[in-house]
Amino acid sequence: MNLKPNPAPRLAIVIPCYNESEVFPFCLREMGDYLNDMIRQNLVQAESYILFVDDGSRDDTWQQISAAAKEHSFVRGLKLSCNKGHQAALLAGLANATQADAIVSIDADLQDDINAIGRMVQSYMAGHEVVYGVRASRQTDTAFKRTTAELFYRMMTFMGVKQVFNHADFRLLSQRACAALLEYHERNIYIRGLVPLVGFPAEEVFYDRKERKAGISKYPLRKMIALAMEGITSMTVSPLRLITFVGAGIGAISVLLVLCAIAYWMLEGYVSGWSLVIIVLFFMTGLQMLSLGIVGEYVGKIYLETKERPRYHIERKEGFPVNHPSAPA
Repeated sequence: MNLKPNPAPRLAIVIPCYNESEVFPFCLREMGDYLNDMIRQNLVQAESYILFVDDGSRDDTWQQISAAAKEHSFVRGLKLSCNKGHQAALLAGLANATQADAIVSIDADLQDDINAIGRMVQSYMAGHEVVYGVRASRQTDTAFKRTTAELFYRMMTFMGVKQVFNHADFRLLSQRACAALLEYHERNIYIRGLVPLVGFPAEEVFYDRKERKAGISKYPLRKMIALAMEGITSMTVSPLRLITFVGAGIGAISVLLVLCAIAYWMLEGYVSGWSLVIIVLFFMTGLQMLSLGIVGEYVGKIYLETKERPRYHIERKEGFPVNHPSAPA
């Protein structure tokens, strides 16, 4: 692959925030110091900046972002009118990260190693337009989280979804790759599944995940399951095909059981086993309800997509240039 080298970019670092009052001061200080270090090393240009996106926080996260944008020239703030979820907030940040040659997205909790950003920029300068931040291991996770995460990635791969193993939303996109990503207009957003569809030269940068600096995780089990469901239903129709195969398999087994019952009746003169009938009845009823639920998920997604509702609304901006264009939702 012949890559075209890029000069040191104007870098935008997009950081979605939701109720991050406790961790924001740590994030601002560490990200600001690291950005200034990269500027001094001529790794990025002096016009580089950090864009904090407040996803309808209920604490004073926005007040801190607004104050930081007024105090520091390298800070910009974007406030959504209400909580729209991590993926929508991240998309809003990407859409408004203009005047940048490359855009890095990272969470505010500082669990992702910010030192990997420098290596991402170097990969960009070598010609890569998509650089994935990939966890080197999951040893810091609980056994349950590690097992379920690996199971999810393997399941998505089995269903034909292109997704980088152990990669979340810590990545670098060139402006061209970001513009291509924003051309996907679906409302059911699963960004880590959409980015590989964009194409362009890509590379992986490995790092070790750290403990959260402060505050509590904004992704409990309930939200993790919801994100997994979003990823599956927005990226593949394999569950619908699975219903067809399961139905065909059960039909074949039913025919076989009928033939066995007929043979038993011909040999013994009777067929017993009402308990078996009840078990089969409950099994089939449960399977039908599950199948209807899966179909309903897809029908619901189609229903929401046809409405074409905005994915977010921007309430306020801080630190942006006066002539900064408003990106569409």
